Amino acid sequence: MSCILLVDDHAEFLAVQKELLEDAGHTVVTAANGFKALAAVDAGVFDLVITDIIMPGKEGIETIIELRRRHPLLKIIAMSGGGRVGAMSYLELAEKLGAIHTLEKPFNEAVLLEAIDTVLKA
Repeated sequence: MSCILLVDDHAEFLAVQKELLEDAGHTVVTAANGFKALAAVDAGVFDLVITDIIMPGKEGIETIIELRRRHPLLKIIAMSGGGRVGAMSYLELAEKLGAIHTLEKPFNEAVLLEAIDTVLKA
């Protein structure tokens, strides 16, 4: 199917989502923050990056900006569970900066798989 980079600072979330996506036929690489995500994208070929917004170190907004600069055609989905200003504010900003689609956490398996399918077909 496709090669997806999944970026989130919560190891348990990464493990669960990775298994879900691999069961759906995708190849999945994980990264715990934006620095590791950028290194992975620079070293490999991905069809899609799914990144959390709120992370220590290089957070998702900075990561999206840098991904757009380095790889302007890369497809990106941003996800967030909130933070101090709420998930929608972060997700709206992520779309303005280059995310093709956004997901508000928590989301279920069907929502994630549908978003991936939609973005990959775009």
